[in-house]
Amino acid sequence: MAIAYSPDKSVDSTAVALIAAAVVLLAMLALYLVGFDQGAISRSGMYMHELMHDGRHLLGLPCH
Repeated sequence: MAIAYSPDKSVDSTAVALIAAAVVLLAMLALYLVGFDQGAISRSGMYMHELMHDGRHLLGLPCH
Protein backbone atom coordinates (compact mmCIF):
# COMPACT_ATOMS: atom_id res chain seq x y z
CA MET A 1 0.00 0.00 0.00
CA ALA A 2 1.38 3.43 -0.96
CA ILE A 3 1.03 6.39 1.33
CA ALA A 4 1.00 9.81 -0.31
CA TYR A 5 2.30 12.76 1.70
CA SER A 6 0.48 16.00 1.12
CA PRO A 7 1.83 19.01 3.03
CA ASP A 8 -0.71 21.34 4.56
CA LYS A 9 1.06 24.46 3.27
CA SER A 10 -0.69 25.84 0.22
CA VAL A 11 1.22 27.70 -2.46
CA ASP A 12 0.32 31.36 -2.61
CA SER A 13 -0.84 32.18 -6.13
CA THR A 14 0.45 35.75 -5.82
CA ALA A 15 3.97 34.51 -5.14
CA VAL A 16 3.79 32.14 -8.10
CA ALA A 17 2.59 34.98 -10.34
CA LEU A 18 5.42 37.27 -9.20
CA ILE A 19 8.04 34.59 -9.76
CA ALA A 20 6.61 33.82 -13.20
CA ALA A 21 6.64 37.52 -14.13
CA ALA A 22 10.25 37.88 -12.96
CA VAL A 23 11.30 34.83 -15.00
CA VAL A 24 9.56 36.20 -18.11
CA LEU A 25 11.20 39.62 -17.71
CA LEU A 26 14.65 38.08 -17.24
CA ALA A 27 14.12 35.87 -20.28
CA MET A 28 13.09 38.88 -22.37
CA LEU A 29 16.16 40.80 -21.19
CA ALA A 30 18.42 37.86 -22.06
CA LEU A 31 16.80 37.58 -25.51
CA TYR A 32 17.33 41.30 -26.09
CA LEU A 33 20.96 41.15 -25.01
CA VAL A 34 21.71 38.11 -27.16
CA GLY A 35 19.61 39.00 -30.16
CA PHE A 36 19.32 42.72 -30.57
CA ASP A 37 21.85 44.63 -28.48
CA GLN A 38 24.57 45.94 -30.74
CA GLY A 39 26.64 47.55 -28.00
CA ALA A 40 23.92 50.01 -26.98
CA ILE A 41 23.72 48.83 -23.36
CA SER A 42 27.34 47.96 -22.70
CA ARG A 43 29.58 50.83 -21.67
CA SER A 44 32.61 49.23 -23.29
CA GLY A 45 31.41 49.65 -26.86
CA MET A 46 31.02 46.39 -28.73
CA TYR A 47 31.96 44.10 -25.82
CA MET A 48 28.42 42.78 -25.42
CA HIS A 49 28.13 42.29 -29.18
CA GLU A 50 31.32 40.28 -29.31
CA LEU A 51 30.40 38.30 -26.20
CA MET A 52 27.03 37.27 -27.64
CA HIS A 53 28.21 36.92 -31.26
CA ASP A 54 28.12 33.12 -31.44
CA GLY A 55 24.78 33.03 -29.64
CA ARG A 56 23.26 35.19 -32.36
CA HIS A 57 24.48 32.85 -35.07
CA LEU A 58 23.27 29.84 -33.09
CA LEU A 59 19.78 31.34 -32.84
CA GLY A 60 19.79 32.33 -36.50
CA LEU A 61 19.72 36.07 -35.83
CA PRO A 62 21.65 38.33 -38.19
CA CYS A 63 24.34 40.46 -36.64
CA HIS A 64 26.41 41.76 -39.55
